[in-house]
Parts: sequence; structure tokens; C-alpha cells
Amino acid sequence: MTTNMTAATTDAAPIAILGAGNVGAALARNLRALGADVHFGVPDPAAHRDLAEHLGARVGSVAEAVAAADRVVLAVPYAAALEIAAAIDDWRGRILIDATNPLAPGLSGLSIGTTTSAAEQIAARARNARVVKCFNVTGAENMADPGALDGPVFMPVAGDDADARADVLALATRLGFDAVDAGPLRAARFTEAFAMTWIHLAFAAGQGRAWAFSRAQRRA
Repeated sequence: MTTNMTAATTDAAPIAILGAGNVGAALARNLRALGADVHFGVPDPAAHRDLAEHLGARVGSVAEAVAAADRVVLAVPYAAALEIAAAIDDWRGRILIDATNPLAPGLSGLSIGTTTSAAEQIAARARNARVVKCFNVTGAENMADPGALDGPVFMPVAGDDADARADVLALATRLGFDAVDAGPLRAARFTEAFAMTWIHLAFAAGQGRAWAFSRAQRRA
């Protein structure tokens, strides 16, 4: 698989989603609506075959999904994402989209932050990957269908590789988000904390999951 990816990558190019839980399934549903070739990578492919067939996606091992794609989405818990990042000997320039948040037990906060981020820790382990932070600041229902809300769903995108960041910005925009360039990967320190704001309001503050953050522009 060649991996000299740029913003010109098409929606027809295979996209691997590692993890088939709520976030992975939601992103797959949105991607399939665009006609994307989605390949789930999971430890037990047989357990997720019905989901894959329902969505019109493929399913295989993590290694098989990574080998099939130039874009790879980490849609697993943070600890598992670290293991996956380190387990691949050479990511060969693939765009690795980190959709994780380093959640503390009981959704009580973040386990790391301020001076580092989940994305930066993943990047330090993912040899020759171009890590981009995205798809982490709202709930799975909004990932599946951001157009169902009464305003655009804010989605910051951060990464050190400009071409990879532009590629993910374009992808997030096509998926229906208000995708915003947040700059280098260290900005994930802020977007992960921002995600915790949504989680806190949705669960601890009783606001529920049927909402998302939007940007408001001052009128000229």
C-alpha cells in the first residue's frame, strides 16, 4: 500500500476503523453514506461480522485493516490505542486519526493533560505515522449523523503534518462537520479537555447526549 497521501485522497480510498464500538460504528455509518470503503479492524472479527454486513463494510484483524488502508481511525479506548500504535512495526506514512480521549475511571476527568495529550502519546509510539486528532469532541450519535442537529457540529482537527491535517479537515467537512484547523498536534491537549466538557455536561450535569457544540460568528 503506497502511503504518500495528500488532501487529494478520495472517499473511495479504503479507510480502516480500529474498533467497532459506538464511535467506530457511528463513523463507519457516516463514511458508508459517502460511499467510503470501510474496513473494521478488531481482535475478534467474527463478533462484528453482522455489524459489518449491515453497514456494507469489511471486517478483519487489526493488522489486515491497517494493511488495506492509508487512513486509519483509532476508535478504541485510550489504553488500547497506545498498544495498537506501538504494535505496528512501521505505519509507513499512513494518516492515523486519533478519536480517543484519555478518560479517567467513571468519566471523572482525564488521566493525562496540560503538558501532553493522548494524541501526542500515541504519536510517540506510532512509528512513521502521521497522527491527526479528530472525531473526539462529541457523542457517537452526532458522529453518525451531524446533520440531524439544528446547527453545525464543531469539530477541531490538529496534527503536525500539514498535508495529513488538510486531508482530515476535508474528510470531516464531507462527513458534515464544521471542521476547524486547530494547528499542531499539541493542540490536542485542549481539544481533549474540550471533549471532557461535553462528557461532563452530557452525563454529570444531566444534559443528555442529543446536542453538540457549534461556533457562532460575529456579524460583519
